Amino acid sequence: MQNDSLAQLAVSALEDLKGTDITTIDVRGKTSVTDFMVIASGTSSRHVKSLAENVLEKVKEQGVRPLGSEGLDGGEWALLDLGDVVVHVMQVPTRQFYDLERLWQGAEQSRAQHAGEQE
Repeated sequence: MQNDSLAQLAVSALEDLKGTDITTIDVRGKTSVTDFMVIASGTSSRHVKSLAENVLEKVKEQGVRPLGSEGLDGGEWALLDLGDVVVHVMQVPTRQFYDLERLWQGAEQSRAQHAGEQE
């Protein structure tokens, strides 16, 4: 699966379960660790866990084998390593604290648009 298709699959899986403020950051040329970072917020520890598990389920259905995951038990911040795509799902206060978008400032960003989402 192509990297951009994998990132879009992760975004779709997050949208399916009402993940909020979903951002895809293209970090090619900025780091050798990954090509894309997908960042999303969940409303509670249960929501964060459900969002992350849904992404894992959807990528496995497409034959992608995740390299690892962290934080699924705690539910404050879940990290999914899909190889060329890394997915971060966080509760809002955690996301504001770490501010990964600012950390990767200068990398190309695109906000996924959600029908009916209120900011």
